[in-house]
Amino acid sequence: MSIVKINALSVPAEQRSVLEQRFAARAGSVESSDGFEWFELLRPVEGTDQYLVYTRWRSEADFQAWMEGPMKAAHQGGAQGGGERPKPAASASQVWSFEVVQQTAPKQG
Repeated sequence: MSIVKINALSVPAEQRSVLEQRFAARAGSVESSDGFEWFELLRPVEGTDQYLVYTRWRSEADFQAWMEGPMKAAHQGGAQGGGERPKPAASASQVWSFEVVQQTAPKQG
């Protein structure tokens, strides 16, 4: 079955819109990656400053290939026009890894 990677990003209140805009600007960058199955950016509602970036992959190898290819290139690209790279919107980050052992979907009909 699939694997899930959740990146928990601590984002100060004044950086929330920056983070969301950056994710919106890169829409489409992961969808064509081999083995990619799902993405969600989850905004905290109350009790925490952590956004969760949820991705699901066919395998750990597919995730690692994306990390070493398109993801690495995107994060090393820096600012356009030779300027400084923008300051990260998150103050901390932690990646959690899971294997999908059960799943279900809504019944049709």
